Amino acid sequence: MRQTDGGHRVRILSLVLALALVLSACARGGNASGSAGASSSSASVSASSGSGMSSGSSGNDVSSAAGSVSEPEPEPEPEPAPPPEPIVSHLMVAGDVMSHMPITKDAYVKETGEYDYSHMFADAAQQVETADYAIANLETPLAGGEYSGYPKFNAPDALAYDVKEAGFDLVSTANNHTRDQGMDGIFRTLDAVDAAGLAHVGTYRSQEERDASSGIVVADVGGISVAFLCYTYGLNGFQIDSDRRYSVNLFNTDYYTSLCTPDYDLLGADMAAARAMNTDLIAVIMHWGVEYRDSATDYQQEMARWLVEQGADLVLGSHPHVLEPMETLTVTGWDGQQRQGFVIYSMGNFLSNQYRDDPKKDLAVKTTAVLDLELTKDLETGATSLTDVRYTPYFMLHRDEAARGDQRYLVNVHRAMAAYEAGDTSQVNAESYAQLQAALERCHTILGADGDRTD
Repeated sequence: MRQTDGGHRVRILSLVLALALVLSACARGGNASGSAGASSSSASVSASSGSGMSSGSSGNDVSSAAGSVSEPEPEPEPEPAPPPEPIVSHLMVAGDVMSHMPITKDAYVKETGEYDYSHMFADAAQQVETADYAIANLETPLAGGEYSGYPKFNAPDALAYDVKEAGFDLVSTANNHTRDQGMDGIFRTLDAVDAAGLAHVGTYRSQEERDASSGIVVADVGGISVAFLCYTYGLNGFQIDSDRRYSVNLFNTDYYTSLCTPDYDLLGADMAAARAMNTDLIAVIMHWGVEYRDSATDYQQEMARWLVEQGADLVLGSHPHVLEPMETLTVTGWDGQQRQGFVIYSMGNFLSNQYRDDPKKDLAVKTTAVLDLELTKDLETGATSLTDVRYTPYFMLHRDEAARGDQRYLVNVHRAMAAYEAGDTSQVNAESYAQLQAALERCHTILGADGDRTD
């Protein structure tokens, strides 16, 4: 019996435990169900509220949503870079620098025993110093020893220093007076010019010196590269030994006789070498023509055209001691392309003591100009051209009545006339004022009045 009662109690406990488990599970299920119901109810309310708001303001909400979700603004197109500014520079050109004995004597300073040409250049220096590059023709040897004038020049070294001080950068040294003091004079002149800080073109101390660049000087003219070449027609009858032909650039094969046969082999080789340098421009300085003639000869014109055909952009003449006209030539170049070149057939004297008894001829040798060539390089195309030509008239004033050191002045015609008109007679008197008026008219006649645009 006891065994049966124990089994019964075990079954009762098992039923109780099973019932407790069922009740516990129901309690948990109810809570979960309640939470789900609450969530469902909450979600339902929320949906209802949203639905109600939507049905009350659906149009506003749609447009508001559309307005708040807009397409991004397109990026603005970048402004195109402006084209690079062109390079503009100014090359100034002057004529013959000659130290006749009255010039040399006026440069002498008794107190120091030295020579000083600066007062003669002072007026021109105000203009030349503003150039990006300036050139002149040095038509006198600087051979040392005793000084002399025409016909066999020899000037103090101070002339080169004062040319440099006046603002010049390069001198041409090939001209008919190059050999006045012999071969040693040629070489010493180059040493003196070097010492003064001037570049030079046209004469050489050795074959190696000439061959190094085919006798060409390349200069930076305010950011524009220019190749300079220089030649003379002859040497006043002097002959150069065949083993020293390198020393002077001579453009005639018959340079000591008839002076009429161009050395196209030499010129052609040098022009080809200049083209190969790929400079922006090529300038050729030519000592040519007939003295005291104010128009170009046929020979000058033919040579100028040939030089432009071979690549010269600028042809700058000297030797006649008077001004000759300028022009632009249009030709077919060596490469078959049309091209242009500027030519001034003669720049005339610059510093000199030349004079003539005939008033008209006297005026011609004393009247000169500084040429101002505006060069422009287009940095987009790389093309460089001559974009403006102007000049300033000058006059070599002789004041023999004045004290030594105050007798010779190269004066700016416009400035000297203005000073006289303002009552200043310290330098210009009535007679010389009339000469200045005539010099101005001569410049306008030969070079054109339009080019006289002195600032």
